[in-house]
Amino acid sequence: MGDNTDTAPLLTSHKAKPAKQPPSIDDLIEACIGDTGAMQLLKAVFVAFAWAFDAQQVFISVFTDAEPRWHCAGSAGGNSSCAPAAAAAPCALPGGTWVWDRPARTSVVSEWALQCAGPALVSLPASSFFAGCLAGGFLLTTLADSLLGRKKMLLVSLVSMSAAGVLTAFAPNIWAYAALRFVSGFARSIVGTCTLVLSTELVGRRWRDTVSVAAFFCYSVGFLSLPALAFALREASWRSMYFWTSAPCLCYAALLYFLAQESPRWLLVRGRTQEAVETLRQIASRNGSSTNTTSFSMLDACSSMSDENGGGVFDTLRMMSGRPWAIRRLAAIMVAGFGVGMVYFGMPLGVGSLGPNLYLSTTYNALAEVPSAVLSWLLVARAGRRASVVALAASAGACSLACAAIPRGAGAARMAAELASFFATCTAYDLILIYSIELFPTSVRNSAVGLVRQAMVLGGVAAPVLVALGRERSIWSFGVFGLAIGSAGVFAACLPETRGKTMSDTMQEEERNEASCTSTSMLVVV
Repeated sequence: MGDNTDTAPLLTSHKAKPAKQPPSIDDLIEACIGDTGAMQLLKAVFVAFAWAFDAQQVFISVFTDAEPRWHCAGSAGGNSSCAPAAAAAPCALPGGTWVWDRPARTSVVSEWALQCAGPALVSLPASSFFAGCLAGGFLLTTLADSLLGRKKMLLVSLVSMSAAGVLTAFAPNIWAYAALRFVSGFARSIVGTCTLVLSTELVGRRWRDTVSVAAFFCYSVGFLSLPALAFALREASWRSMYFWTSAPCLCYAALLYFLAQESPRWLLVRGRTQEAVETLRQIASRNGSSTNTTSFSMLDACSSMSDENGGGVFDTLRMMSGRPWAIRRLAAIMVAGFGVGMVYFGMPLGVGSLGPNLYLSTTYNALAEVPSAVLSWLLVARAGRRASVVALAASAGACSLACAAIPRGAGAARMAAELASFFATCTAYDLILIYSIELFPTSVRNSAVGLVRQAMVLGGVAAPVLVALGRERSIWSFGVFGLAIGSAGVFAACLPETRGKTMSDTMQEEERNEASCTSTSMLVVV
């Protein structure tokens, strides 16, 4: 009897349940807004449409900075001083023996006579744009997590990018043009990140993947609009391209100011509970949900639990730097992003060497974005993030190496290999961004995703140089692209799987979730 008495407390203690954790911000927001309604979903997709203007600024130089085709002056090219050098650069020919196929104003190369300036000067505007993206990403990315928030930062970036684009249409020389492209890239650097984070934080967890893929579709629309616009303005000045891509973006930013809402998750994490409650009430009313008084009353306690709502611009970076798990995740996803970005931004710049029709070749690449977005949606819904990124990077690398190995005479085969590689790269690009959103909590999410995008842009900075070197030998462009993306993709294997997991809001919550997953895995093994 004594033994039974002694063991009773132990049995009771063994059966005792662990202390129940308070509901997360994610759970409370779901309870407050109910099911995401059609109007709120449309608002999130409208926010995602900013990616269309982002794509236009990224790839516009494919047409404005292209080297136009030329021909010998005189009927049937019978000029004797031109014929022997018909395949050479026109700068090697005597003046008056050759002419551009189209008016000189259609490209910066022909308008400013840059055909003999060398690849460094010709590629300066494109390199300046990516350098601006890189600088802006490191300097602006934390503002959306700290001082300004998602919506204000997105509006500032869109207006600044558009204003720089309009001014670019009046650039008097290559130096002013390159400087304005730097400013445009600096402002544009945060557009994609803020758009993706804000749109996904405005809807419930059920619709996040759909909204993310909608952003990729909008990016495809922007990319596809460029060859259509360039073809319509093929006889007009290159300056028209900048005006007709920048002016609509200003109108869109004005509409976004009135229609979009700030992320309630960010407001709660920053301790601005009253604004968050008001935003959630508006969302709930549009969704047709009844007000859940209990959930709203718990938001104050939930937001006060976090000690991460300081006001410093670089607080988010300090939060990550003190946690080894966050640094490991960030380093691995950034290396993978670097390789994917090099191929993603470099491939469209090199399509001119694969076919005679620049408009058609670029259209093929833009069209590859559409099935890529569909595949991204399918993979996000049914496959693991980690395995998908590794497999896509390996496939893109193999196809890019095949493109370098195929002889130049087999134009159709080279174009097919390039499209296959770009298709896989586009899908990997989309998945890495979704993966980044899921890997980091709300308090540092925009900063983390922004740094991943900057790693992609850093790959894009190196791409124009490789494309210029690859005009003579494809191994320097498509060969290096294949090796870079194939090697970088392996780093994604070091990351934890995030499919089906709840998005955390604070670093402490992410650590608790990670510890819980680890404990569950150990129990399963035992």
